Amino acid sequence: MSWHLFAVFFASTFLISATPGPNMLLAFQYGMNYGVKRTLWTLAGLSLGLFVLLLSTLLGLDVISRQSPWLLTIIKAVGAAYLIYLGISSWRDAGDGSLMSDAKELSAEVEADYAASEGTSTRPQPRSLSNAAVQVGPSNLTLFRTGVWVSLSNPKAILFFAAFFPKFINFSAPLWPQYILLTIGLFMSETIWQIVYTLGGKKLASWLDVGGRLAWLNRGCGVIFVLIAAALLADVIKDFTM
Repeated sequence: MSWHLFAVFFASTFLISATPGPNMLLAFQYGMNYGVKRTLWTLAGLSLGLFVLLLSTLLGLDVISRQSPWLLTIIKAVGAAYLIYLGISSWRDAGDGSLMSDAKELSAEVEADYAASEGTSTRPQPRSLSNAAVQVGPSNLTLFRTGVWVSLSNPKAILFFAAFFPKFINFSAPLWPQYILLTIGLFMSETIWQIVYTLGGKKLASWLDVGGRLAWLNRGCGVIFVLIAAALLADVIKDFTM
């Protein structure tokens, strides 16, 4: 993989990671509810869950590229269609909701699931309380497990990885060095934005919700999805004409 291609990959994933998906919304809300130090446990869980999904996708692509190259072409075509769908959806739905309301909604769902699984009632503790009071909330292990669960409960991530990554992989070259480099790039993007969302809190929400900035961020991601889809379709056409 050339450094130019990696730079395009990193720039794309960096912008996509900035959009407030489930992982970022959880980091944002928990940062306000439990403080940065305790939310690091949740971030670790989010990263572990994301790694499991990514590893599963890459292992699948590795097997397919070696045993059924024709199937890889189909995956590229289907992936391009999925990315076009994501791009159109991101553009059309860009103005819906706000970061603060979406984060609160996700946090409420997660807290309800936690209470149901533990047979207890739990409510987020505001950061203004004393440290002793904050510890009344979920344990560090529970925060970690919640992060893992939120990541793994999003099977669309596998579809996204399967659709997104093939454009940046040269399947005629050794794969695992490329996998490692792409994984590092993805986790750098995700980790940076998770920390930003955790630390940013209300200031980040206020900034994004002013002047349609959040909407334009989502629209920018939609454009990236469509551009990568077009590149994938070009690869598919090339495969059929060879």
